[in-house]
Amino acid sequence: MTRYCIALDIGTSGLRCQAIDMDTKETVSTSITQRHPIPGMNVIDHVNFAIKSGEDAATGLLRGAINSLFKTLNIDLNKVEAVGVCGNPFQLSLFQGIEIRDLAYAGKNMLDDLGVVPPKRDGAVISAEEAGLEGMPNAKVIIPPAVRHEIGADAIAMLMMTDVLNEKEPCLVVDYGTNAEMALIYEGKIITGSAAAGPAMEGQEIERGMLAAPGAISDVEITPNGWKCYVLDETMAAKEGDTVDPASGEVIKKGPMSGKAIGITGTGVVAALYCGIKSGIIIPPEITSSDGRMHLQDGIDITSKDVEEAGKAIGALRAGFLTLLREAGLWTQDIKKAYMSGASGLYVDAKKALAIGMVVPGAERIVQFGNTSIGLARKVAMDEMSLDELREFAKKLRADHCMFATAQVFKDIYSIEYAIWAQGMPMSEYNNMLDVYDLPPIEELDTDPEVKRFAERDLPDTDKSPIHVLENPGTLLRGRVEGCIACRKCEHVCPEHAMKITKEGDGNYANVRTDLCGGYACSRCERECPERVLNYKQLKLSD
Repeated sequence: MTRYCIALDIGTSGLRCQAIDMDTKETVSTSITQRHPIPGMNVIDHVNFAIKSGEDAATGLLRGAINSLFKTLNIDLNKVEAVGVCGNPFQLSLFQGIEIRDLAYAGKNMLDDLGVVPPKRDGAVISAEEAGLEGMPNAKVIIPPAVRHEIGADAIAMLMMTDVLNEKEPCLVVDYGTNAEMALIYEGKIITGSAAAGPAMEGQEIERGMLAAPGAISDVEITPNGWKCYVLDETMAAKEGDTVDPASGEVIKKGPMSGKAIGITGTGVVAALYCGIKSGIIIPPEITSSDGRMHLQDGIDITSKDVEEAGKAIGALRAGFLTLLREAGLWTQDIKKAYMSGASGLYVDAKKALAIGMVVPGAERIVQFGNTSIGLARKVAMDEMSLDELREFAKKLRADHCMFATAQVFKDIYSIEYAIWAQGMPMSEYNNMLDVYDLPPIEELDTDPEVKRFAERDLPDTDKSPIHVLENPGTLLRGRVEGCIACRKCEHVCPEHAMKITKEGDGNYANVRTDLCGGYACSRCERECPERVLNYKQLKLSD
């Protein structure tokens, strides 16, 4: 009888899972979502939703999406024996159904006033039923530990799976994503940080953006005949697409993936940014073409707003790198090796990423890994790594954590980044501005670093079977709106088309597709309601 386990990565921008045959160790199927089921674009939005609408609602949305995702794996869930999970402390706490307010609020006095007792996050093994997982009565769920609330299982995965702790020279490792976890390793010490880069690096908040999935433009390169696009195929491999004129969109030469691009992922945006700046079409944040757009294949464009959004994400990354270096008494000339993990860290062209600031300045050697979170989830699901081993690793991991939100150096450097990417300050002024803040200059970049890539795909074994993309996880918030006149202004103002008003027997109902919704950070629907009767907090999780 076939025995299965499932590896689950709960990312801030979406969910990824793989079903694995426990006897052959072969990946049977892979499924991903395009977005996270909790409203919002980043972990701060998710926290706000959980606090304002209730932890039960947030946990219900997360578990509901996971159940929908597991059903697409095309396996007999009754035969699943283990589920290994990985993610940041907030996502894993929600999934486990434990207290999250200690992650939302800073300060012991406030937590005491609220009566919050921070839970232990030292890992757990619970039943699938306890985790709210359906149709797998015999499965156990293994949840890895956190080091402390700022350093979670995803950071442990980043450090363990890359083996970076055995490095003898100073190096920086980054898991690229909405909340980019990073760690500086030097002289046997570790300083960690988390840069709220936002979702642009994963293709979201970009006009035609999408997560890394089949049909996404993942790279662009300048050729003598035009710009050549590369598109992810069904196995998540980057294949040659069309060569186009970026100023007009004219197709100069069709490639094997012609007509198959449906959007652009974060790595494609980075590549387009690099090509645009190098060729002079982009002078941040503006695009200088006649229509103000940069054209790629299949009608997919880059806008000036996209440039600004991606630039602010890159700026947060570079400010994070430099803040960690300053914290350690080091600077760019001291770091020669950089590790890149996660989908964005793997698929991006490392040299282009270095050139525009996405890699620590000064790196001469770059190592690219795949999805370390799902890698760790696979190991714990297949019993190749025990919870005790993870706990021992977490206990030994004596890391200092730098809170970028309160670090003055980060604020100073990010103000420079913002001036470049959002206000048009030329890059040539960067070192002059560093001098204003009494910071050393950044030396000239190595334009030809050595690059080693340890994986071809973000998710292992996807070359053997197509990836299933769950377009709609079926998660809804719903409620009757007393006093609603069905003018549908809330529908029309929603930028993601997440809101729908329906007339039913006893009144008018608001229905919100949560994976599309911008959450409390948006709230345009509430503000647009002329009767002031739409209250997001009153909407409940739909059965």
